[in-house]
Amino acid sequence: MKTFKIGLLGLGTVGGGTVNILQETLSEIQRRIGHNIEVSIIAVRDLNRSRPIDTSSIQMTDNPHDVVNHPEVDIVVELMGGTGLAKELLINAIQNKKHVVTANKALIAEFGNELFSFANENNVMVNYEAAVAGGIPIIKAVREGLAANKIEWLAGIINGTGNYILTEMKKPGADFAEVLKVAQELGYAEADPTFDVEGIDAAHKLTILASIGFGIELQFNKVYTEGISKITAEDIHFAEQLGYQIKHLGLATRTENGYSLRVHPTLVANEVLIANVNGVMNAVMAKGDHVGPTMYYGPGAGAGPTASAVVADIIDVIRAQSQNVEDRVPGLGFKADQLESAPVEPIENSVSSFYIRCFAQDHSGVLAKITAVFAELEINIEQLYQEPSQEKPEDATLVMVTNAVKESRFNQALAELQAMPEIGNDIQRIRVAELD
Repeated sequence: MKTFKIGLLGLGTVGGGTVNILQETLSEIQRRIGHNIEVSIIAVRDLNRSRPIDTSSIQMTDNPHDVVNHPEVDIVVELMGGTGLAKELLINAIQNKKHVVTANKALIAEFGNELFSFANENNVMVNYEAAVAGGIPIIKAVREGLAANKIEWLAGIINGTGNYILTEMKKPGADFAEVLKVAQELGYAEADPTFDVEGIDAAHKLTILASIGFGIELQFNKVYTEGISKITAEDIHFAEQLGYQIKHLGLATRTENGYSLRVHPTLVANEVLIANVNGVMNAVMAKGDHVGPTMYYGPGAGAGPTASAVVADIIDVIRAQSQNVEDRVPGLGFKADQLESAPVEPIENSVSSFYIRCFAQDHSGVLAKITAVFAELEINIEQLYQEPSQEKPEDATLVMVTNAVKESRFNQALAELQAMPEIGNDIQRIRVAELD
């Protein structure tokens, strides 16, 4: 039985979970792969810090280069995060002909094209299942399980923090700031929650999903990103009245001229499964031309779920050693020379229905003026809901859902509404997703 030696970069929550799984489940893993796995060296920031796991038989170092340059290490597992030092270390590891496993979605989304190309040149693997949706094996599901399909679209709740906030805002009296504070106290949100609530984290993950789904290069800088900080409890209430839930979705779709990649708050009809995914859970939907819509659900973070994905990647690397290099599953699912450098269209070219909430003067003729603006631009109002405003007694709160329309045309209508003296300036606009 051959022993494959692992070098770990980082021993935080996920790193500790990875070592724990390899210590507790090793006999079961050996039954699956017929080989032994040994964590031989770990790089940490503080050698004197107490650990919740037994590291007495493992070499510890505070110099991460000791790991990537270690002559006996077969697989380098990067769990330190960031895109500076982490990238440098992984390039070094690949140069040393070591396989790489990482949970670093930012590194893959922003520098993955370079990393995969360099790995191909050196005949080593870069596995990254844990980078997207934690314990959900979504990379394998899309890249391998749906390989017989042309993927038409992908839609995901891929940030548990944002989903927790939107779920808690359904409770009476809740607002964004209060719920965010609770999320931080519970450890669901960072002290600086920008990456989560403004959609940057989800955009990293969507970049990866789009690449493996469509066979396109990683293009993080072209993802349209919008956060949830402007969503109010009132919006959530009105969405429910109209038969929807508000979710912070990552959406990747094929278009006539390329692809649309976007992260933003989205109304999803109640009958769609993903609308009912609550709390910190993640879910991804993928529609293939043969299989139709499918959904994958589970925990998107945490020591156990994410470390489970890391160890599964380690197992895949070991299994692949008996294959010819050219027969291995490509990192992004398509042969390197078959990845398209396809255009990602600007958000103005996207097509969707829209939810609008605004304050309008509550007197005769105002609603007719509003509907005339939409009619002139050939935009239909599919649903309309009106009630007296609690904030402004002289106004009515007006909520509408339009038909599907090109965003640039909707923006024209929005600009005309904002110019009307009868309409308040704080018009809320949320896109609606048709997931079928």
